[in-house]
Amino acid sequence: MSSKTHRDQEQFKQAALDYHRSEPKGKIEVIPSKPHTSQRDLSLAYSPGVAEPCLEIEKDPKTVYEYTSKGNLVAVISNGTAVLGLGDIGAEASKPVMEGKGLLFKIFADINVFDIEINEKDPDKFIEIVKGIAPTFGGINLEDIKAPEAFYIEQRLKEELNIPLMHDDQHGTAIISAAALINALELANKKIDEVKMVVNGAGAAAIACTKLYIALGLKKENVLMCDSKGVINHKRENLTPEKLDFIAQTDLETLEDALKGADVFVGLSKGDVMSAEMLKSMAENPIVFALANPTPEIDYNLAISVREDVIMATGRSDFPNQVNNVLGFPYIFRGALDVQATGINEAMKLAAVKAIADLAKEPVPEMVKLAYNVKNLGFGREYYIPKPFDNRLLTKVSIAVAKAAIESGIAGKPITDFDAYENQLLDRMGRDEKLIRMMQNRARSNPKRVVLGNAEEYNVLKAAQILYEEGIAHPILLGEKKYILEQMEKFNIHIDVPIVDPTDDDQKENRKKYRQTLWELRNRKGVNEYIAKRLVRQRDYFAPLMLKHGDTDAVVVGYSKNYRSVLKPIFEIIEKDKGVDRVAAMMMILSDKKPYFFADTSINQNPTAEEMANIAKMAETVVKSFAIEPRIAMLSYENFSSNAEISSKVAKAVEILHQKYPNMIVDGEIQPDFAMSADHLQDYPFSKLGKTPANTFIFPNLESANLSYKIIRGMKVAQVVGPILMGLKQPVHVLQMRSSVDEIVNLATIAVLDAQMRSK
Repeated sequence: MSSKTHRDQEQFKQAALDYHRSEPKGKIEVIPSKPHTSQRDLSLAYSPGVAEPCLEIEKDPKTVYEYTSKGNLVAVISNGTAVLGLGDIGAEASKPVMEGKGLLFKIFADINVFDIEINEKDPDKFIEIVKGIAPTFGGINLEDIKAPEAFYIEQRLKEELNIPLMHDDQHGTAIISAAALINALELANKKIDEVKMVVNGAGAAAIACTKLYIALGLKKENVLMCDSKGVINHKRENLTPEKLDFIAQTDLETLEDALKGADVFVGLSKGDVMSAEMLKSMAENPIVFALANPTPEIDYNLAISVREDVIMATGRSDFPNQVNNVLGFPYIFRGALDVQATGINEAMKLAAVKAIADLAKEPVPEMVKLAYNVKNLGFGREYYIPKPFDNRLLTKVSIAVAKAAIESGIAGKPITDFDAYENQLLDRMGRDEKLIRMMQNRARSNPKRVVLGNAEEYNVLKAAQILYEEGIAHPILLGEKKYILEQMEKFNIHIDVPIVDPTDDDQKENRKKYRQTLWELRNRKGVNEYIAKRLVRQRDYFAPLMLKHGDTDAVVVGYSKNYRSVLKPIFEIIEKDKGVDRVAAMMMILSDKKPYFFADTSINQNPTAEEMANIAKMAETVVKSFAIEPRIAMLSYENFSSNAEISSKVAKAVEILHQKYPNMIVDGEIQPDFAMSADHLQDYPFSKLGKTPANTFIFPNLESANLSYKIIRGMKVAQVVGPILMGLKQPVHVLQMRSSVDEIVNLATIAVLDAQMRSK
């Protein structure tokens, strides 16, 4: 799978700066979790009501988990001495990284974070500061602290604190790479207690990894560790205490020497230190973990060209088998917090290793396959580590860690019903939380040509830049070429993409063939050759004609015009799908927990019962294309009564659907709040929705649908994507007027997915 980008580094740097300083500044914020609108609410939240939980905690300190957020609050703490690949940049300069780590905790495991940057390099003073603030938190994630101080700091804090604590740079990398090692050894048909391993790098991560591999069964005497000076052997002097543990009784001195006949190479050092000749010298079925970022110790493509039998992993997302800490740390802390563990011990780490390794051997859900745009994804040399977008990690790893904490006796609040706990985890995150990221990743795997209308507009140009640089699509800019170039210069947007001006001389031949096509389509609808000649110079006609002739794969238009006026030429040129009478539009509403789908939001004023049934069927197909099970509610202002005219229409539509598609999960007429509530649905045991809330809503008329999603959009309580046009033979999607950059990018992403699906 390819995920090649076209990022201009200077522009990307500026985008990164703009991203961080946009309002609100930074990447994380604190929001109230309790009602706070009335005077009574405030009296309960603070004085005098707050005294009551204070007194309860004073009597029994363990109740702090019942009355405060401590049980779901982690501190990400650093002194900025070993930040990413930036080195010792100081505590304050490390803050963006720590905020970013907090963001990952939240989006992957729903864990709240305070990032804390401590301006202190003395390890003992640093330890005292962390100990002093520890009562605030349910867990502590140490980050970007240089070795050897990192070892000492972590060990002391583990001994002196009674909450989960982990230095992710060490143990996160160790856990993920250990899971990869288990599966790679299985593929190589080798036993861990027999293999010879070379570890290049002797920092915190390398030492933690090696220690964990030894805990899994690797023999210490079979390990050769190298640092910048070569093999750590008995001849070396002035070694740190951590390196002393890995002194080898050997005369070998260089990495090149060490690799001869080795079974496993683990690189946690720097790029391009391993040559093709070194790889050739390794044993049969060599396992190579080239984990330096962004440049691996040996290039992936070079490695597989040199050794067909190599079993490869890197730290990069654009190659198979990415060793990424996000596969571990959110879920390890999630499980540890949920049982109020007093630490993170070896049993919990090994449980995480096994859970991650085992998950790679399970059948891959359709949503993960769609995210990476692969038809077949199964355990093998190109897939032996789960993908970061695999939602199953939340339950599999968290549960394994929680069970290990309980069994090893360090759980303060053991879980007795793990089925209920699994449902709690799913409800906490929502089953489809990562949908936009997964869609973009899927688009990136096979980008398509997308015409963007109104390309003179800043939002459209900026969206095109993102689509191009991130490799999501191959944008084609449609508009007045001279003005587009002026705008690109004005906004400092420099991207190598086609610009199509329908009036330009270079489009003469295209205008000729498009004119003929338009005349043939519309000559019995009042369009003569002269009118056709005039219309093809208009963008609204030119774009769908490009699609009709295969000069693009998809079209996204409508930024500056009324929706219906943009639809007219599209409907005149692009045919309907087989069996479709009326085209419809659907909005995707991305809430904090899960996506919802609304239809018809833009086209059909007052659909008949039959048309409503067709809209519901088209919506079902589209929702399934996102690997989501559609649960469709046919909406009305009554629940299963059919007294009013609208309700009767909806009831008839439901009857049609039940007769034609008996396996379809659809019911109504029902009010939206009832359809979204498991408690309310219990009152209607006869409903096909059962007790599981709906995620797809078919409205009885255009006004109700359009107003509903626009209220949501205006309130900014959820991300709105669309409208997604349904029922056309080719992928055309029409923007809302004045769409934001993100909205354009998202709709263009859907256009790419639409084109991908049709090209199969």
